[in-house]
Amino acid sequence: MKKQTSHNTRSARLMHLLFILYCLLFVPTCLDAQTFTQSLTRVKAGEGQVRLHQDEEITALVNGTSSYVAGRNTASRRPTRLFRPVSTDSILGTDTVSTGFDTPIVSGHRSRMNGFRIQVYAGGDNRKSKAEAYRTAASVRNYFAGLSVYTNFISPRWVCRVGDFRTRGEAEEMLSQLRQTGSFHEAFIVKTQIIATY
Repeated sequence: MKKQTSHNTRSARLMHLLFILYCLLFVPTCLDAQTFTQSLTRVKAGEGQVRLHQDEEITALVNGTSSYVAGRNTASRRPTRLFRPVSTDSILGTDTVSTGFDTPIVSGHRSRMNGFRIQVYAGGDNRKSKAEAYRTAASVRNYFAGLSVYTNFISPRWVCRVGDFRTRGEAEEMLSQLRQTGSFHEAFIVKTQIIATY
């Protein structure tokens, strides 16, 4: 009988120790819980930064706080339409690395269409070329602050393209202005998908 009691006591102590260990390891992570998008965009030392450009309803769907109930939208605004990938250029004109899996979002006054951009830099697939592409983008911004600048990796090279021109004539005007600065002698016009603003 004494042997059975000591065995039960050891089991109870072991269970108690396991419970304390569980509390020490897992409860702090639960207290510091974040939504998926918060954990995705959190800045970490020595790592890249993720920026999300998406509709608030998509963020709510991903985080589980959506107003969609049983397949019906209970929100007052109409849902955003999504289209298939059409280009490897950056969607919002920010400096991003494009993978070709971008999903253009049409929300009111912006949409994709065929047009022209001016390619001001094309390098290799190394860090030096990446740095030069970003330097070129900064140089363009110094000369033309209101001009859209797109710095992307389009396999197999880093490129920097500028503008969203609907006609070739508009692109040629800007190309002339770029060449007059004396810094962009090798710039040329490329036909691509652009972001049209209405």
